[in-house]
Amino acid sequence: QAQLVESGGGLVQAGGSLRLSCAASGRDFSNYVMGWFRQPPGKERDFVAAITGGGMTRYADSVKGRFTIYRDNDKRTLSLQMSSLKPEDTAVYYCAASLYFTTVGSQYGYWGQGTQVTVSS
Repeated sequence: QAQLVESGGGLVQAGGSLRLSCAASGRDFSNYVMGWFRQPPGKERDFVAAITGGGMTRYADSVKGRFTIYRDNDKRTLSLQMSSLKPEDTAVYYCAASLYFTTVGSQYGYWGQGTQVTVSS
């Protein structure tokens, strides 16, 4: 059973950068698709990015060209490098694990506790 712990959130000015990390415990990390989701204040949780064990990636249109998802299977870590941040990127960011390469949150069976990212204007 996988456990996921995010870190790296914080307060950053618009235009700045931030890197989120997610540490995974449990076996067979490389067999899971790993994803990032976010939930802005008062809104639903949305897909941000996903990466397969082999490195195939998928991004939400709103973050393409600004965010990069990557993973280290040996270290069992997932990262999200965020650049050119905008106030609308403010949200709680969650990492999640799935057996499917999907943007649908309900198909992710394991979730971290979330980390807050706040982008000031």
